[in-house]
Amino acid sequence: MSRAEDIFQKLVYFGEDAIDEFILTSQTEELFLDFKQAVSTGKNFTSLHRDDRKNLSKAISGFGNSEGGVIVWGVECSRDIEIGDVAKAKVKVKNVHRFLSWLENAISGCTIPSHNKVRNHIVSCDENGDGFVATYIPKCEIAPLMTTVGSTIYIRSGSNNVPAPYAVIAGMFGRRPQPDVELDFCNMKLELLQNIDEDMLYPNSIDNPPEQYVKISFSINCCNNSNVIARELYLSCTISSTGSEYNKVRFLNYNQMDSIAGIEGQLNLITRPELRLPPRGAIKFTNVNIILSPYAEEDLLVDGVIGAERAAPKNFRIYAPKNKLRSFVAKVMRQEEDNSLLLNEFCSEFMQKE
Repeated sequence: MSRAEDIFQKLVYFGEDAIDEFILTSQTEELFLDFKQAVSTGKNFTSLHRDDRKNLSKAISGFGNSEGGVIVWGVECSRDIEIGDVAKAKVKVKNVHRFLSWLENAISGCTIPSHNKVRNHIVSCDENGDGFVATYIPKCEIAPLMTTVGSTIYIRSGSNNVPAPYAVIAGMFGRRPQPDVELDFCNMKLELLQNIDEDMLYPNSIDNPPEQYVKISFSINCCNNSNVIARELYLSCTISSTGSEYNKVRFLNYNQMDSIAGIEGQLNLITRPELRLPPRGAIKFTNVNIILSPYAEEDLLVDGVIGAERAAPKNFRIYAPKNKLRSFVAKVMRQEEDNSLLLNEFCSEFMQKE
């Protein structure tokens, strides 16, 4: 999740409490956050005031051409000599639902090309119909965006939207849109296994193996969240430790991929040259089985990364300290809770992704 989306979600979930916190902590306007007072508050207005439209246009251009950002409508700022513009007081937007409608109608005409992923949300609304609105402007994949009024291309610099220098604009025009790949763990399952066949998992030299095991299975998938085709998608995994000689991490069903030989405990996969993943498409790299015994002398640690040509890589990690690993396996074997709850615990405690 980007910083801008994180701010927007905070406003969605916590409502006016989030704005109160901004004021209490003297939150500064910054690279991803802007505070604005709405001018379109009088009864005589039938559409968005030109000043509000101008602020919206500059923000869509500046945030969209940069890394995204959020405007909070209904907050007064004051100038702090040391840290800049800070949230000072709440100045509610009059008739907040009407103001939201005006924002929605204005967005498509604010920039060329229009930014179709801008979202608005009413943060709160009192009994008089007044409140606050948050406008989330994600990074635009078809940048640069130019304002329709003034024909200016802005970028975000510190807490301001500033006209982009010529060199920056030239770079934007010469830059092809980049793929954006996202990692997904899918088809998660948890099973308690009794007296499984050890021949395929462990050396014959192991004496008296455990009678019960916990099996966690899932697939590692990759989604293309961009508007361009993704090529040469890859997955690399390194198993640093399985936690015990009785434990195993297995990768299965990756025949449609090219496997590149690596060091022991490492899996390297890449899609074949002819494969292209379309926008919003998804592909499965491999199935994973994690077999856990009641014994854990070491931590469980698996590190991995997925990516594609010209795309930013996304890291993930499966890490379980040995004491927590023992405790989790014991709970599964005692069947203290429903398997779905135990699986959620494993995912939240031990599986991390960027």
